[in-house]
Amino acid sequence: MSAIKKLASQTAVYGLSSILGRLLNYLLVPLYTNIFLPEEYGVVTEFYTYVSFFAVMLTYGMETAFFRYSQKEDTNQTTVYATALLSVITTTAIFLLFGFLFSDHIAQSLSYQQHVWYIQCFLIIIAIDAVTAIPFAKLRAENKALRFAGIRLVNIFLNISVNLFFLLLCPAVVKDYPEQLSHFYDAQIGVGYIFIANLLASVATLLLLMPQFKIKLQFDKKLWNELIKYALPLLLVGLAGMINETADRAMLKYLLPAGSNVMAEIGIYGACYKISIIMTIFIQTFRYAAEPFFFSHAKNKDANQLYADVMKYFVIACAAIFLITLLYLDIVKFFVGKKYWAGLPIVPILLLANWFLGIYFNLTVWYKLTNKTGYGAGISIFGALLTIVFNFIFIPLFGYYGAAWTTLICYAAMMLTSYFQGQKHFPINYDLKRIIGYIIFAITLYLLSNLFANYSVSLKLLLNTVLLFFFLGTVFKLEKKQFKSVAL
Repeated sequence: MSAIKKLASQTAVYGLSSILGRLLNYLLVPLYTNIFLPEEYGVVTEFYTYVSFFAVMLTYGMETAFFRYSQKEDTNQTTVYATALLSVITTTAIFLLFGFLFSDHIAQSLSYQQHVWYIQCFLIIIAIDAVTAIPFAKLRAENKALRFAGIRLVNIFLNISVNLFFLLLCPAVVKDYPEQLSHFYDAQIGVGYIFIANLLASVATLLLLMPQFKIKLQFDKKLWNELIKYALPLLLVGLAGMINETADRAMLKYLLPAGSNVMAEIGIYGACYKISIIMTIFIQTFRYAAEPFFFSHAKNKDANQLYADVMKYFVIACAAIFLITLLYLDIVKFFVGKKYWAGLPIVPILLLANWFLGIYFNLTVWYKLTNKTGYGAGISIFGALLTIVFNFIFIPLFGYYGAAWTTLICYAAMMLTSYFQGQKHFPINYDLKRIIGYIIFAITLYLLSNLFANYSVSLKLLLNTVLLFFFLGTVFKLEKKQFKSVAL
């Protein structure tokens, strides 16, 4: 229980940067969705889809490989870090060079030939994110959560400040003093200022992490071969994961039914996905703390029970997030503009999908600890194939609703496959009775809340609050003894 308490405290610190950061960025969504039309916000959604994909490709599993090999007794952590960092820097430099050489062709293929600078801006953002991934991983491995959180928060506050400056302050000043800002503000740039803010924040992050780049040139080729052997299956996992997570937004552009306002539909889907991503914020925060935690406790005699307990508490936390979001959706929906409310029915589907994804991430401990990362690649590729096939079938028929259901089907299939494979190779005695029970309990309470759909908002919120406290009270009663032991 002391180990779980430590994990909880580390998650809380990482959450300072992740949850607070995502929340603050999340608060930009109402700004974007009230300033920009859905088709304009669709451009933002599309570009950040590509960022997620390339961020995984350019780190190619080196973060996890670094965690794994830096914990080994027969390896030098400094050498592991230097080798992993130099590898990522080299491949990123090659990517950046070719990206700039062919930026015109890339822009033309994506129908942004009038905005080649969008491509160039994102090439730099992607490159910085890649080369800073290993230094961030080193801070996590050394349990320097506060420094990690501090740098992340600087990035976030700078990003938000620049957004507010260009999207709120400058337009207000220009109305009365058009000449004052003419040298560095152009209203025609529009959503481009979102990209500029991201670029400036990424550059600031790189500068703050510069001390982490002061290393001896200790590139160990033999060690690198071992790192790559371990990491490449994780690259497939990551790429397949990005296909699962973001391919729907890219495929919507080409598969939406004829007559659809394509970019507007993408914008609505992307905005409503932001509501469901509340679940993902918690999952990401948990992963920052959990990955090094799982590796560091792998040799403990009670490791399996520890992993089982972590899973149960994780499911409980996700159940609470699921219910809070959906039971108070009448309030949460104001985080996006009214033009985007047509997509609100997909929020429950995406929340449940992301919940299953979080459970899957917990289950991946078995193939990472047994060095059987090929299984993880296989499961992720299986999920990616499901994503592609079902999106091809569902999007032309149901639009972005089809994309949401595809996401749920994919993550549910991956979760179940990983569980059954894991029990064969690295059995963990998960408390399935409680875990499945909490999932069904939360879904049932949400469905029950739909009976209040036609009530007044105030009465509906009151009744939903009763349902939420009923859930929390039941969980506390069932887990009271364990909660007390964690708190002590």
